[in-house]
Amino acid sequence: MKLLFIGDSITDMRRYREEPTPYCFGNGFVFLIEAALTKKYPKQFEIINRGISGNRIVDIYQRIKADCWNQMPDVVTIMVGVNDVYHELKYGNGVDQERFKRFYDMMIEDTKKVLPNATIIIMGSFILEGKETAERLDEFCEIKEYAEIARTVAQKHNCLFVSLQEHFDALAAEYGADYFLFDGIHPTVAGANVIAGHWLDCFENNVLLHS
Repeated sequence: MKLLFIGDSITDMRRYREEPTPYCFGNGFVFLIEAALTKKYPKQFEIINRGISGNRIVDIYQRIKADCWNQMPDVVTIMVGVNDVYHELKYGNGVDQERFKRFYDMMIEDTKKVLPNATIIIMGSFILEGKETAERLDEFCEIKEYAEIARTVAQKHNCLFVSLQEHFDALAAEYGADYFLFDGIHPTVAGANVIAGHWLDCFENNVLLHS
């Protein structure tokens, strides 16, 4: 079974672009998923990381054919939304909510046509207070609204959805935000483990049990 992950820096996590190599998974949640699956289900999965740091929904839409469809994956996992807000606040080059929803909707609709038998897992974006977000936290918190848009797109197209914001909120309240997101956006190893754990729960309960 071929599993492909596409998204921004949270998926990318400095992955090595040349494959195959142990470094092609990056050092984030995709690597932890690879580690968990190879231990529990040896030689059953091929994992491909197609995260690119800085990507917005429009960037992923532009490269979805080359980086996803052409690979013919059985499971597609998408995480995007942070940079659509971040780039607006930092560079004035973000993607507003209406365009975000429109591009996401088109991308999923097109993907289901090209890969009708693939399972699509949409992961919600997330945000915490940290050194990158603290000064404009109220504005950065719009990322939570983008996660809800992703949820509505998933529901519309009968995709699986993994919500993460509430888990990070609860853990940050107990242990501190920087233990999980070192700058309010990018995960530490602990944060990556949170993402991987919830993805694995979704995958094992909704994909493997029915395959």
